[in-house]
Amino acid sequence: MVGISQRKHRCCGSRIIMESPNLQAYLEKMLTAERKEKFREILAYRTKHFTVALEDVYQMHNASAVIRSCDVFGIQEAHLIETKYAKRIDKNIAMGAQKWVDVQSYDSIQNCIDRLKSEGYRIAATTPHGNSMLLDDLDINPKTAFFFGTEKNGLSSQIMAQSDLRVKIPMFGFTESLNVSVSVAIVLNQLRKRLNESDIRWQLTEAEKAEKQLDWTKKSIKNVDAIIARFLSEHSTS
Repeated sequence: MVGISQRKHRCCGSRIIMESPNLQAYLEKMLTAERKEKFREILAYRTKHFTVALEDVYQMHNASAVIRSCDVFGIQEAHLIETKYAKRIDKNIAMGAQKWVDVQSYDSIQNCIDRLKSEGYRIAATTPHGNSMLLDDLDINPKTAFFFGTEKNGLSSQIMAQSDLRVKIPMFGFTESLNVSVSVAIVLNQLRKRLNESDIRWQLTEAEKAEKQLDWTKKSIKNVDAIIARFLSEHSTS
């Protein structure tokens, strides 16, 4: 596995230990062949080409449903801006998706925008108003972070002012807004289809796949911290 010896794992409280290059193989012995193959199949469709950011979504079941949609459509990272409400992911609604999607939390809108821009993302504000382009007309070649606000208030002026573009879902009724989790699901469904049909290199790198394979393997094993500690103790060099 590429680069695993350089990565770090937090276990046994706050103690940080270096991972052994053989740790992946050691832990995978505890998984069924079907489980390991399932990880490889899913990782083949995982992407960071697109990501999702939520701004102060009040109802935790909406945030949880969004994480679930990210998992379903292969989006590896999601970003939660929490300047107003302290939230948690509802495990019953996310149905375990929080284990497989990397969720980043922010106490500042600017911190989220700055991080995503530093990673090469353009900021797409989703809104039915103004000069928003239809989702079907979006150029999907650049890496893009899609920001979603609440159904009632939409996105803040701070995000709108710093967005690189604005996109909207085609609507043909009297209602001009959708529940945020529904909006995310519609957007990701369309993007996923277009991405699969494109020649864009949207897949995770081999190093990223290796990292997630190890992460998911750990999350599938009970008492994994104790197991890792025992492995490192047995394989430590004098």
